[in-house]
Amino acid sequence: MEDIKEKIPIIVIGILAIAILGVAFYLMENYEATYYTKIDNTKIQAISSTDEMKYQYTLDCYDDKGKKKELSFKTSRELKENSYLQLEVRIIGVHRWKEVQEEELPEKVKENYMK
Repeated sequence: MEDIKEKIPIIVIGILAIAILGVAFYLMENYEATYYTKIDNTKIQAISSTDEMKYQYTLDCYDDKGKKKELSFKTSRELKENSYLQLEVRIIGVHRWKEVQEEELPEKVKENYMK
């Protein structure tokens, strides 16, 4: 009987650890936010001459409510100056991006770029 009482805290800690890891994994896979940015090629940095992703941009980005956040993302090439991007962001950073037209930007994002 004493052996079981001694093992209960270890079992409880193990179950809690598994639960916490499960929740963390779920959040990492299901957290997603969308940000928008405007390309400024003065903010590009060459990071590799051998990898597929040769450049990194660090730019001010805005969500659909106009909230600002500085984000970094990698590219294989220099992007077109003053073009707009929509960034899909997950917990670990920018997951993917695509070019969008100015008309596709949310109003709060446009306001930040029209200042």
